[in-house]
Amino acid sequence: MKTRGFEIVSKYQGRGIDLPQRKTAASAGYDLQAARTVVVEPGQLAMVPTGLKAYMQSDEVLTIHIRSSMAIKRGLMLANHVGIVDADYYNNEENEGHIFIVLWNRGKAAVTIEGGERIAQGIFMKYLAVDGDEAGAGEVRKGGFGSTGR
Repeated sequence: MKTRGFEIVSKYQGRGIDLPQRKTAASAGYDLQAARTVVVEPGQLAMVPTGLKAYMQSDEVLTIHIRSSMAIKRGLMLANHVGIVDADYYNNEENEGHIFIVLWNRGKAAVTIEGGERIAQGIFMKYLAVDGDEAGAGEVRKGGFGSTGR
């Protein structure tokens, strides 16, 4: 039985995508790489594909955080500051659960993200629900990116 981890989405099979790894024994985050080269123009947003999907337990979430070097040295930020990948995003009908990193270029020059470059970190975490929460009785997610509550 699988507990939590990453897989390569169908579209990116055989394209040299690396599964995320923690770089040191005390690292919390798994480094996520760009699946292809993307240019982020000044003041603009860009959706950078990772070629990955994540599976986890129903009471877990994958949080996405910008790598410090992207923010400090390159002037990039996550458009939503912290990304949230819910457990039911995995294998959804719309995009198979493909994780995209949405970057905002707050600088004055275009920034090129090379395919294979580490751009973000993913951290798996458990979360708590309130008394009387009935979300587990709700509908099954059908959509992909940004589909919760549609």
